Order: sequence, then structure tokens, then C-alpha cells
Amino acid sequence: MHNDKLSRCGWLTNDPQYIEYHDNVWGRPVTDSKTLFAKLCLDGQQAGLSWLTILKKQASYEAAFHHFDPHRIVAMTDGELDALMHNKGIVRNRLKIASVVKNARGYLAIEKEMPFTDFIWQFTNHKTIINAWDSLSQVPTATEESKAMSKALKKRGFSFVGETICYAFMQAVGMVNDHETHCHCYASACAEARR
Repeated sequence: MHNDKLSRCGWLTNDPQYIEYHDNVWGRPVTDSKTLFAKLCLDGQQAGLSWLTILKKQASYEAAFHHFDPHRIVAMTDGELDALMHNKGIVRNRLKIASVVKNARGYLAIEKEMPFTDFIWQFTNHKTIINAWDSLSQVPTATEESKAMSKALKKRGFSFVGETICYAFMQAVGMVNDHETHCHCYASACAEARR
């Protein structure tokens, strides 16, 4: 159970699932390639929606896309993908569904050259960028790093990876620490940062 007296980032709502995610997941460095791939796909699904909407559908996405196993995703048939348009547990958008398959193909191609984690973390020189924002209004929605990541991913055939989505992804997987300085997670996120 969360303690309501704790100070948290300005974007948070009172939703318990959101608070749990903020306190224990968001901004913590992720270096596992498959976890990064899943998160990038999920972040793409939030285009035009809130992250909370996707967070609540995460289990349905994991079930629909074989727990984001890229090999199994690229083997999905047109029939299986069409059936997902009737799956109420996910966002029923043909382009977003297709993006997961495109991204899985891109992931597998990158993995032939280098671990996906190395490809992703190169944009911050394999370290966490530690920011010190006092309020939500100071936090950017895109940076030079997220623009470079977006461009590189698009070149590799990924979709729903614009610079804003890439920045949200970077925040989520601890490539940047954008917990606000007053937030009770700021110090622990700094301590966990990759250096």
C-alpha cells in the first residue's frame, strides 16, 4: 500500500497501479534486450493515449503477442493479426498491431549485429542521464538523444517510434532519470543509475 504523504512526480494520478509503476519501475535502468523490446512496443501503443491506458492493458498485450517474443511475433499469421482487431484487451488499431510485427523484425535484424540493449543504450553512451527537474513543466518531451534514437529505429524498419515516444521510453527504462527532485524516488533512481 502506498503512503500518501510521500512526494511524487507531477504527472502521477491516484491510480494504485500507476503509483506502483512510478515507484518501482519507471526510471529504473533496464538492460535486458527482450524487456527493452517489449517496453518500446508498449510505448508505441500509447501514441495519442495515456500511458496508464496501456499499463492497464499490458497483460492483454503480453498474451496477444506471445510475451513479446520476437521470433514468435514474426511467425504470426495474417489471420492471427486480423483476430487481434477483435481483442478488447488491446488498442484495436491495425497500424499499431502491425507495428509490433515490424518492430520484431527490426529487433531480430539488430540482434544479428549486436545485442539490442547495446543498440538502445548507445544513445546515452550506455549511462543514465541524471536530470534535476524541480517540476513537471521543466521536463522535455524530446531531446537530441531521443531524436537520434527515433531516426535510427525508423531506419531499421521500426514504427511508432517518434522522438516523443522514444523520450518516454528513455524515461521509463532509466536511460534518463526524470523523477522530479522532490519525488521520494529521485535519490534511489540516482543510486540505481548506470554510470
